[in-house]
Amino acid sequence: MRKPQTPPNRASLIDAAIDGDRLLAIYRCIADPLVGGKYLHWDNLRNHTPPDGLSLEEWWLGLKLQRSSEGVIPLKGTNVQQFGYMLVPPIPKRLHEIDLGAGGTVQMPEQITNPETKDRYYVASLIEEAITSSQLEGAATTRMVAKELIRSGRKPSDRSERMIVNNFVTMQRIAELKHESLTPELVFEIHRMITEDALDDPSAVGRFRRKEEKVVVGDMYGEVYHQPPPAEQLAARMKVMCDFANGKTPSNFMHPVLRSIALHFWLAYDHPFVDGNGRTARALFYWSMLRHGYWLFEYISISPIILKAPSQYQRAFLYAETDGNDLTYFFLFHLDLIKKAMRRLHDYIKRKSEQLRRLENELRGIVALNHRQRALVGHALRHPTQIYTIHSHRLSHKIVYETARRDLTDLADRGLLAAKKTDNKWLFSPAGDLEKRLSHLGE
Repeated sequence: MRKPQTPPNRASLIDAAIDGDRLLAIYRCIADPLVGGKYLHWDNLRNHTPPDGLSLEEWWLGLKLQRSSEGVIPLKGTNVQQFGYMLVPPIPKRLHEIDLGAGGTVQMPEQITNPETKDRYYVASLIEEAITSSQLEGAATTRMVAKELIRSGRKPSDRSERMIVNNFVTMQRIAELKHESLTPELVFEIHRMITEDALDDPSAVGRFRRKEEKVVVGDMYGEVYHQPPPAEQLAARMKVMCDFANGKTPSNFMHPVLRSIALHFWLAYDHPFVDGNGRTARALFYWSMLRHGYWLFEYISISPIILKAPSQYQRAFLYAETDGNDLTYFFLFHLDLIKKAMRRLHDYIKRKSEQLRRLENELRGIVALNHRQRALVGHALRHPTQIYTIHSHRLSHKIVYETARRDLTDLADRGLLAAKKTDNKWLFSPAGDLEKRLSHLGE
């Protein structure tokens, strides 16, 4: 990725405006902090034609005069300047959409609100986030192998697999930690879970990087994008970060979604660890969203969206840092990321629902099953945790014991039900991959 060009210094541009009248003319000419509805960084703006009568630098100055921070957070850059932000469009709209769609129950899919089916989507989301978050940090394995690794519970065979398992365990733990206040010790615990047995130096797990451990954010060619704060500042900076995460600062109201996004940025900016900073930053974002009641984020995965365009993710960080510590760039990027992730979840559930309806329709045409078996399997598709007994099946269809027994054992023999005997009583439950087995049965 090419490093974005640093914008001209605003103070120098003001000095170059010659006199107050010219400065006033520039200010009046530019009445909107956006350009064509976009919050452009200098790196993009310099490729556009400025309004008549203005130089490119004067156009940038006019935009900067319109971009006064509406809010600041206690995070200070390495230049000692605090990070601030503007609530430009579409930020308020995106926040409203998240409030409605991720914190309440408005128009939530039945599969998410149904206790019998929601765990399926919860686990699928955890697996997706574990895989893609690890791939962002260099894990090399196929999705098929990674899913098999997690579902089977087998021991990881290399570092890539260890990273994925660690992420999966961490995301499960994050949901349990949502009611706890953030402390440096908790951040270390999260980092420890993420990096256990996955670092070159095992002693670097769950601790700050040291002064002699030179850590920069750059590429394989030696290009340095970001120089984190010195190691000796990390303890004090993390305490300030935890106070911010717990809502102690700033004194004015800050929308909880923006606070969560800022926490993601903060950990990544300070880069307090030798490795695992990106995964820890994303884990803290999830912790904060769940802590603030956005329960749908147990099912939403942002890393697959980032993985499709990692350079945009990196550029959002760099735009904020290079343009006077302006978090607006990262807020806009991250809110768009959330919007895409929420849409992705709804699309996934829609596809699964349509698949379910299709299977239920196909069931009617499977002559290998009788009408009672088709009814039971159709019920099992929507109730994957249901337990069936010979007695319950007999009562449901008003049939004799032997007929009920044959129905259920036949379904078990076909692999559609799992059979287990407990206290001299047979219990039948839907196969874990019932949908896939039905597809094969239909064929």
